[in-house]
Amino acid sequence: MVRAGVVKHAAEWPHSRYLAIQQPPERYRVVDLLALSKLCGFDDIREFQKAHREWVEAGLSGDIAGRDDRWSESLEVGSEGFVEQVKMELGFRAQHRQFAMADGLYTLREPVPPYGDHFDMENEPLRPNNTVPWQTNLETTEA
Repeated sequence: MVRAGVVKHAAEWPHSRYLAIQQPPERYRVVDLLALSKLCGFDDIREFQKAHREWVEAGLSGDIAGRDDRWSESLEVGSEGFVEQVKMELGFRAQHRQFAMADGLYTLREPVPPYGDHFDMENEPLRPNNTVPWQTNLETTEA
């Protein structure tokens, strides 16, 4: 939502995982902070939260307009073993999903057709390289 310009900081979006890490609720947690902290090399959750804040601040001070499709268009992202495990657990539901590797990360993705059945844009993510500026002040000419 920061890249979309809705908020200036991830903490302002109530549904962000930023808040789930920085201010975890007592009930209905979606992030296992202890496990995530350990996976990131931290033994203490508070140290991980501090590093996480610094990572987000560094990202906000840099070029955040860039979009990494691996994270926004994949069902799973991680090590080869992790993505293979998820694919196996999905069973037949992962039958037509694409398994790919780029820059040391593996992804499990839905295949994206060039057009939907009725040119439905909901199926095709908008990207700067496949959009056309809309002209709102078209002049009409008489023949």
